Amino acid sequence: MVLVVMVNLLAALSIAVVVVLVGVPLWWRTTETYRAWLPVNQINELAELQLQLSVDVEVVFSRGTLMPEQQKKVPFTRTQEEAQKVDDDTTLRYRYESKYRTANIMEEDALKQPTAAEADLSLHTLSASPCGSVVVYVIPETSVLLPQGVDVYIGHRRTAVLRMGAPMSVGKNHKQLLAHLEPRITQVVQVMSFSHTDITAALSDRVRLSPGSKESLADSMRSFKSSPGYEITFSLLNPDPKSHRLDWDIEGAVHSYIQPLLTKLAPLANFSIDSQILYYAMLGVNPRFDSSLEAYTLNADSLAHVINPVEARLGSNAASSNPVLNFLLYVPDAHHSPLYIHDHQKQPVASNAFHSPRWGGIMVYNVNDLYGRGETPLPVNININMEKVMGVFLAQLRLMLGVQSSPAPPGFLVEPCGGAGLADWELDRLMWSRTVENVATATTTITSLAQLLDQIGNILCSLSFAGSVNLFHYINNKLGTVTSLQLAVAELEAGNLGFALQYSKEAILASERAFFDPSLLHLLYFPDDQKFAIYIPLFLPMCVPILLSLIKIASEARQRRKLKQSKKD
Repeated sequence: MVLVVMVNLLAALSIAVVVVLVGVPLWWRTTETYRAWLPVNQINELAELQLQLSVDVEVVFSRGTLMPEQQKKVPFTRTQEEAQKVDDDTTLRYRYESKYRTANIMEEDALKQPTAAEADLSLHTLSASPCGSVVVYVIPETSVLLPQGVDVYIGHRRTAVLRMGAPMSVGKNHKQLLAHLEPRITQVVQVMSFSHTDITAALSDRVRLSPGSKESLADSMRSFKSSPGYEITFSLLNPDPKSHRLDWDIEGAVHSYIQPLLTKLAPLANFSIDSQILYYAMLGVNPRFDSSLEAYTLNADSLAHVINPVEARLGSNAASSNPVLNFLLYVPDAHHSPLYIHDHQKQPVASNAFHSPRWGGIMVYNVNDLYGRGETPLPVNININMEKVMGVFLAQLRLMLGVQSSPAPPGFLVEPCGGAGLADWELDRLMWSRTVENVATATTTITSLAQLLDQIGNILCSLSFAGSVNLFHYINNKLGTVTSLQLAVAELEAGNLGFALQYSKEAILASERAFFDPSLLHLLYFPDDQKFAIYIPLFLPMCVPILLSLIKIASEARQRRKLKQSKKD
């Protein structure tokens, strides 16, 4: 009898030991949520965004601008720093490293050109300035290179020409010279490079803007957000194909007017262009006839109702997730022609076009002069003037892509971009904004994701997901978000704008890849109450006999101790 009790005792103890030492750890290991290692400390450091933007400024003095005492101090270097605290977690620092020197013989010859535009081209052929830099050529007050009343000329390149005042008004020593020039040079840098308003606008997704700054940042709300690619669609709307047969050379027009701009924007994003002709496509509103003008009009209040009906006919590119920029050319039918667009002041719009923020633009092209000439056979063949159309679409495209410069200060002359569609300094200005926007968006995405993982323990962190977040993605051989962000911030601090933009693009792609990783949702909707509902029917029948046996063993052991104690007494 005693032997049977001992065997049962050992059996119960052995089962309990196996369950506690083997079964529970094995179950815990096989059912735990896998969490790959993430650089949490480095992500927390990126949450407090501290950006330093460095700009190299070269100031070149031409003959006749410096006095003998001032020439002894040239060349020299001067560094200026400025800090702006945007909010508790975001700080911006601007560093301007200015190098002062005198012009060489070839530069002096270039500054003797008859016009400032020719001088700008000649200076560019001598030496191309690196991306993100600014070169300011200082000419004497008596120079005839700049027109009367113009103190600063900004051309198509990264160079500007500044007219300096009379030597007696400037001062004799170099400190007085700097005190005279630096305010004007600062204005040139803000026009050609960036301003605090531009950088703050790029941080709009991260920083809550004050009511006063929202009005000054209205232009930034018009452009599309930064994206690795854009789809551009040109559509010709012919509501009455029985009356007119339209012919537009869209391929040649894109090649002549749009492609030069997109070529210069290639470092920022990839672009794809398509076109289509939509027949019997009508506007969503009925234009009103104005007897005083003998024409139909569309008021500014009714323009918002035009887009939705037309957009339903445009179709969508389901194969791409890139933003779509729509440009529509509407040719009104004979019964509603001519058709003019009026602004809020009831005045005709010169371009007869309008645009919708982050959507595209619509232009109305009237052909009413081809009707009413006797018995004109229908349909009338109409060749569209693509130069007129593309001039409007190009201006709208620049706005949609964020190519916009600050208003020039008084005394500035900014050369129009012309056929190139984009000046070099305009490209730099856009690259500064896009780089800061990419860094801000990537840091916000990755820090939000880290907080989400910390709050919800059921989310799975796979190796692929960790590679998109960590320093290096071993599967795709690409840099992770953290490393790309660190490199982008370092390149901004060093003033290497091109490399900073490239790393910021890699950072935002990696952060989006991590945020939308499908493995994150595998165990997201598997809460603890469901776990108990599954595990209790499995473990309860097995655990009850083991617990009862252990209780019985403990009770018998207690009784034996009492019996031994009583015998000793």
